Amino acid sequence: MKKLLKLLVTLGLLAVVTAAALILWLTLTEYKPADVETVDPRAVLTGSKPLPAGESLEILSWNIGYAGLGRDSDFFMDGGEHTASADEATVRAYLEGIGRTIGEQGADAVILQEVDLDSSRTYGIDQVRALGSGNVYHALNYACSFVPYPLPPIGRVRSGLMTMTDYAVDCAERLSLPCPFSWPVRAANLKRCLLVTYLPLEGTDKQLVLINLHLEAYDSGEGKIAQTRQLSELIRGEYEKGNYVIAGGDFNQVFPGSLDVYPNTHPDLWQAGVLERSALPAGFSFAFDLSAPTCRLLNQPYDPADTVNTQYYVIDGFILSPNVELESVETLSLGFENSDHNPVLLRVSLTP
Repeated sequence: MKKLLKLLVTLGLLAVVTAAALILWLTLTEYKPADVETVDPRAVLTGSKPLPAGESLEILSWNIGYAGLGRDSDFFMDGGEHTASADEATVRAYLEGIGRTIGEQGADAVILQEVDLDSSRTYGIDQVRALGSGNVYHALNYACSFVPYPLPPIGRVRSGLMTMTDYAVDCAERLSLPCPFSWPVRAANLKRCLLVTYLPLEGTDKQLVLINLHLEAYDSGEGKIAQTRQLSELIRGEYEKGNYVIAGGDFNQVFPGSLDVYPNTHPDLWQAGVLERSALPAGFSFAFDLSAPTCRLLNQPYDPADTVNTQYYVIDGFILSPNVELESVETLSLGFENSDHNPVLLRVSLTP
């Protein structure tokens, strides 16, 4: 009995020491980006020309779920069972499908969220290289050498936002957003950001300020509010400079009126925040499409016939400055084949 007790005490102490060492290591190696960082292009298209004045512009936004959250996937944070992605062959198949869809749409600019560089969950695949075309920019919002939870652990993660276009880009910046998490959870958590690219407009000194975003998901709500407030201040400032502003991506907040179409039938599981029009600067507008959901809950593999357990959201879309004229916005309903999000295609013109 004494030997058993001694063994249990030893194992307990070992567990405590191991946990303390892990927390210390994560703290010392924590990703701590500056408030503003210049983002160098991952690829450059030589001979890129400025955006032509007076023509329509198409922008595709898509949270690709690191090509690991397709039709057959669920996720523990949404009430599912799995922490890992699909097997490597499936991840590669999802990635191929994502790339094919992007190529078929032929948008003038593409903004993607949850794009992995070198993560355990996606078998070290460089998804930027796999998907990138033209002038390509990637900003990390999740960089951790080892995410220790849950069990089995997620492991190494290097992931973020990706913007690409064949048009010329003056510069790109990573702007840090407020982090709602405290130590030690913060050490292995996301560091949300905005990826801001500045595209020159032909025949003028004005720019299109294209903002790629992925706001907080699993916070108490205060993080989303603070991040949305910072976004609002940024777009107001850029418009006041005379620029055109388009901000798009995954807001993790439902757009006005979407709950009437896709009501929350699972209040015990993940709930998105709610975007209010009052959060926009004067004259700015939302651009979104309610004809199809942009996201599904990952509480189970996708089964559109299961209307009881399938939860939909419209949390992906755009914000437009007053000088950006909306021509159309469409959610491409792809049956969540390769991601838990559907892409959203925006068509606008930049008014003089």
